[in-house]
Amino acid sequence: MAIDPRTGKQYGVGHLGPTQFFGEISFLSGGRAMLGARCLEASTILSVDRADMLALMSRIPEMSDIIITVFAARRRRLLESGEASLTLIGAEEDRTIRQIAAFAGRNRIPFRSLTLGEHEAEAVAHSCNIGAAKPAVIFGKHLVVDDPTPAKIAAILGLDMAVHEDRVFDVLIVGGGPAGVAAGVYAGAEGLKALVVEDLTIGGQAGTSSRIENYMGFPTGISGADLVWRGEVQAMKFGTQFAVPRRVSALSQDEDGIFCAVMDDGTEVCAKAVVVATGVQYRRLPIPRLEDFEGIGIYYAATDVEARYCRETEAIVVGGGNSAGQAAMYLSRTASHVHVLVRGPSLAASMSDYLLSRLEADPAITIHYQTEITALQGERHLECVTVHNKAEKRDQEIPARAAFIMVGAAPNTGWLSGLVELDDKGFVLTGADVDKTTPYETSHPGIFAVGDVRAGSVKRVASAVGEGSVTISKVWEHVRGTG
Repeated sequence: MAIDPRTGKQYGVGHLGPTQFFGEISFLSGGRAMLGARCLEASTILSVDRADMLALMSRIPEMSDIIITVFAARRRRLLESGEASLTLIGAEEDRTIRQIAAFAGRNRIPFRSLTLGEHEAEAVAHSCNIGAAKPAVIFGKHLVVDDPTPAKIAAILGLDMAVHEDRVFDVLIVGGGPAGVAAGVYAGAEGLKALVVEDLTIGGQAGTSSRIENYMGFPTGISGADLVWRGEVQAMKFGTQFAVPRRVSALSQDEDGIFCAVMDDGTEVCAKAVVVATGVQYRRLPIPRLEDFEGIGIYYAATDVEARYCRETEAIVVGGGNSAGQAAMYLSRTASHVHVLVRGPSLAASMSDYLLSRLEADPAITIHYQTEITALQGERHLECVTVHNKAEKRDQEIPARAAFIMVGAAPNTGWLSGLVELDDKGFVLTGADVDKTTPYETSHPGIFAVGDVRAGSVKRVASAVGEGSVTISKVWEHVRGTG
């Protein structure tokens, strides 16, 4: 019988019998199981070591297909059941709880969210001896997480991958967006010992895209999170490891040629080669009180987690790229109206035509050209936004509880510690720009760059996936050359 391993509560009608197998997707990553089981009668159970099982799956793809399909289905059922062992109280009021909810949602961690004041929240608070219901993160029946952070949640679930400093990976892939995950898939398939490090959620910026319709093979569209999730599972099947949330703060190279990456907690990860796939991040706009409302009205992603906070209210999207357009279309399903603010006079050069046409045709969306945010108002959360139209020289107040900023992408390259050459905007120079024969080699042997962080790259998901896949052949040659 399938149960919650912490509460002992039964999940649905999950009974298994002879010849059937148990487990869920965390088996592939080496994390803690989010689904447990209890024997209802005398049973004989065959336990298989994870490393041996992964090796067997690599040799018998037909068996691998069955196992992964079942594991993924079980995780999906957990996500949809609403019976998760992780409980969040007060996400609608507390930015820390919202941050945990966003982390859990984007990393496919099952959780239930309770609103302050509702009966169930009061009952859970009472059972945990925390008095009246207040913002809290709870595991199982009684484990209340003090000063909760995504890192603490990841540690409890084993997602942060306690790094062994005495181990040297073949390749360290820094960044878990489409380029990094694709590199992880191909590295594992080629037999390389690979580690993908991501500082927030696997999927990166692409993981926040609610709908991608121009990616080959998905004619009805797919969310960025779903696309990269499939890649992550695929990479784990080949033995690639993932560490989340882990941020690389510095990179160096020993005399023997081994690269050492220092994490934000001081631990080190060493590898024979490094793939830079850190992508870009949206800049903070120079708006008064911006930091006051980050997480409680100002967001940099538009997923299910954020969409719930602008239900039946007006929402604002700042930006003129495809990500902003996709966010506007997605938010229009829940918000009463969506305002898209564009700094320039047109979107023709920055947004795909199919997306622009839909925005213009949707009565629930208004595009404001040559318009920007000038002020934010609210007390406990964002309540109103003042925007200024430069062409008409007028201000307008919009009663909005959520504003999504998707503009001004800046590369994440500070951690490279000067080892590679960058352009004047901070993007990594590769290929002919640094006298290399292949397009993804940097100025420093053994360091490669792919995806949006690379100078001159095409800022599209398909391009990032292609670059991450192709560069592994050169990584393999470098690793083989270093012994």
